[in-house]
Amino acid sequence: MRVISIVGCHCAGEVGDVIVGGVLDPPGCKTMYDKLIYFRDEADEIIQLLLQEPRGHPAMAVNLVLPPCDPRADAGFIIMESDEYVPMSGENTICTSTVLLETGMIKMKEPITKVQLDSAAGLVGITAECENGKCKSISFDNVPAFVFALDHKVDVPGLGSVSVDIAWGGMIYAIMDVSQVGLRISNEHGPKLIEISEKIKQALRRTYNPVHPENPDIKGVANFEFIEPVERGVDGKLTAVNTVVVSPGRLDRCPCGTGSCARMAVMHARGELNVREVFEHKSIIGSSFECHITGTTRVGEYNAVYPTVKGSAWVTGYKHTILHPTDPFPTGFRVGDQWHMPQE
Repeated sequence: MRVISIVGCHCAGEVGDVIVGGVLDPPGCKTMYDKLIYFRDEADEIIQLLLQEPRGHPAMAVNLVLPPCDPRADAGFIIMESDEYVPMSGENTICTSTVLLETGMIKMKEPITKVQLDSAAGLVGITAECENGKCKSISFDNVPAFVFALDHKVDVPGLGSVSVDIAWGGMIYAIMDVSQVGLRISNEHGPKLIEISEKIKQALRRTYNPVHPENPDIKGVANFEFIEPVERGVDGKLTAVNTVVVSPGRLDRCPCGTGSCARMAVMHARGELNVREVFEHKSIIGSSFECHITGTTRVGEYNAVYPTVKGSAWVTGYKHTILHPTDPFPTGFRVGDQWHMPQE
C-alpha cells in the first residue's frame, strides 16, 4: 500500500499540512519550478489523493518538502492547493518553515534561526523567532512584488463595469475594494463574495492576460482579493481587512501572505505605504500578518518592492495517510454541498 507521512499545521487558521516522507524527489529537474511542473503533469494523483475527499476538504493545502535546486537553500518545497500548484504562498511558507524547525529537519537556534527555502517562485529568506522549541513567529522575505495595472476596467456580465488592480505577490492577483459590489468582508457575505469573484475572474481571463516578465509560464489572474480601506490608528499604525477567494471557490482563512505582498505593491504604487512602514493585514476570521516593504527594485519593465510578511503557525498533529490497493477512491472525489462546482 501507499503510505505518505504528514505533519499537520495551520497558519493563522489556514491549513497547510507538510509532507515529510513517502514522496520521492522527481528525476532530472533543474529548478523547483521544474519540480512543480513534474507533479502537475506527471504525478497529479498525489494532490488528488490528499486534498480531495475522503482524506481532504476544500479549505486546506499541502506542502511537499524536497531537496533544493538552489545551492544557497536549506530545503525546497512545492505548494499544492485544491485546483493548482502555486509558485509561492505565504501561509504555506510559514507552515513549512515551522514544521522544518519544530521537527528538527532543520536545526533550530534560539532566539533567531535564519533559513533559506527554495520555492518555485525563487529563493525565500526566513527569519524565525524561537523559544523553548517553538517558532513564535516566522518572517519571510518574499520575491519582489509589482503591479501589472492599476484601475483596470473590466465588463462583467450581470455586474457591469468594475475596476481592479492587477499585481504579482508570488501569484497574480486581481484586487478590488469590496464596496464596489455593495458588500463587506464578513461570513454572511461569503457565498456572494465567492460568486462575484468567480464572475470577475472569468471576465478578466477572457480579456486580459498578464505574464510574469521572468517566467512566461506564469500568466493569467490566479486569485481574487477583496479589500476594505486602510485605516490609520491614533498611533499611526496602518490596518486593513482582506479576503482572498481561492479556487475552486472558498475564502482564505488567513490574511494571505502573497495577497498581502501584492496589496503592498499596489499601496506603494499609490503612495499609500512607505518603505519600512508597518502594515497589519487582517483576515475574515480576525487573524493577522505584520507586513512591511524593505526596499525597491525592478522586475522586467515594472517597478517592484521587496515585501516581508510576519506570521505564526502551529503544528496540529502527525499522521500517515494510507492508500490501500482496494480503495475505490485513489484520487478522491468532490461533492457539490462543500465544493464550488462550475456551472454547466
